[in-house]
Amino acid sequence: MDLKALHKITYGLYIVSSRDQERLNGQIANTVFQVTATPPRVAVCLNRENLTHSFVNKSGIFSISVLEQETPFKFIGIFGFHSGRDIDKFKGIKYKIGKTGVPIVLEHTLAYMEFKVEGKMETGTHTLFIGTLRGAEIIKEGTPLTYDYYHRVLKGKSPKNAPTYIEERRAK
Repeated sequence: MDLKALHKITYGLYIVSSRDQERLNGQIANTVFQVTATPPRVAVCLNRENLTHSFVNKSGIFSISVLEQETPFKFIGIFGFHSGRDIDKFKGIKYKIGKTGVPIVLEHTLAYMEFKVEGKMETGTHTLFIGTLRGAEIIKEGTPLTYDYYHRVLKGKSPKNAPTYIEERRAK
């Protein structure tokens, strides 16, 4: 079985952010999708070991920043390959606090949305959080960064905690 067939499912790359009181954190996520139009709801899938998961679970709020295709690999690395337990991911990053109190990354962002968690479903190693839209803004026009572009052009890899991670020896 060729598990790389799963890479043909289309995804974007986003920064999902939340807070635990005064502490801010965010991570790269590719599993973000709209589930209803009325009211507007979105689902995001986060690894239960990630700090952002803990923050969303505790605070009940999260934001999604839609990254532009020109986002530098180094910027993606801050949110995708480092733990907020070890570094302050927001240090030196342009962001704002939304009306729900959630941090919103503005750098390399085409649009953002902020959500209140309305439900969740445990999916083994991950939790699927369902959020109702509480605020949104388009910051600029551009092409969203896709997971395909990240893999093909930027030669990026999926970190082990990503829902799309495939261990190389299992890939074929």
